[in-house]
Amino acid sequence: MSLRPVFAVLTLVAALAGCGGGPTEQAAGPGPSGPAASGSTASGSTASGSTASSPAGPAPAPEPSTPAAPAQELPQGGTTIFPTYRVVAYYGTPGSGTLGVLGEGGADAMLPRLRAAAKPFAGDRKVQPAYELIASVAQASPGEDGDYSRMISMDKIQRYVDQARRNKVLVILDLQPGRGDFLAQAEQLERFLVQPHVGLALDPEWRMPKGKVPGRTIGTVGAAEVDRVSDYVSGLVERHNLPEKLFVLHQFRTSMLPDIAKIQQRPGLAMVQHVDGFGTRSEKDATWERLRRPQQFHLGYKLFYDEDIKRYSAADLLRFKDVPELVSFQ
Repeated sequence: MSLRPVFAVLTLVAALAGCGGGPTEQAAGPGPSGPAASGSTASGSTASGSTASSPAGPAPAPEPSTPAAPAQELPQGGTTIFPTYRVVAYYGTPGSGTLGVLGEGGADAMLPRLRAAAKPFAGDRKVQPAYELIASVAQASPGEDGDYSRMISMDKIQRYVDQARRNKVLVILDLQPGRGDFLAQAEQLERFLVQPHVGLALDPEWRMPKGKVPGRTIGTVGAAEVDRVSDYVSGLVERHNLPEKLFVLHQFRTSMLPDIAKIQQRPGLAMVQHVDGFGTRSEKDATWERLRRPQQFHLGYKLFYDEDIKRYSAADLLRFKDVPELVSFQ
């Protein structure tokens, strides 16, 4: 099947360069109660050395427990994404229409277009619009830290996150880490990930092995690295009493997620295998048939405005054997 137009993308990416372990061990709980804990003994000594017996008094009243804070909710209500919602997203990064439709205008300008595009995908579900915002962009040059990736400015991300919250839109922050590590980049975005409407996407196409350059090689990531990131995000959900978060894995080649069967499920995450790739319907069908794992993940599907030939409509996708639960437009 056809690959993405990576060299054209990297020309733009270079121009964008100027844009600005394991589970925590639980603490030990209180020790067991009993005679020793109450301070009385079968034969105790007073300060003067004489023995004394003190009658047991009434048991102290238990301290009132503090009720747990109610779980935060998703933009349109509830705490779980699927099967209540079908998520439809515009993909891209601010100021760049080449990297995806989301960048063709500001958030306020794009939201009406997104809502119109999303509406036909409802089927038997409620539609949930989303911005899939590329937060770190792969680069053709190493940059100051040598990782061939550049995080867009936190101010730009904040504007999308705030606008999305006001308009009941989900945000999926997409990572293209170059030679960097997905977890290190995700941790930089924690201020956003602790918000109830913000999820995360990993794009292995742009995760480079040592010595490789984005755009010249299709990247790859192993299950162990994916698991470290999902464990981190799942921990945020638990600690901050958040609703379920989208956790998206992009893929259009088997080599991008070579040991995908080993990827662990995590509480609090709606884990989505997002099948990408553009071309004719027969090419896209072949990729879909070869890659999708409905027994392991919720499924996602990408539609390309410019590169798809006879692009599938919403009605077409709703007739798929495994209907995608996340649909994004690039």
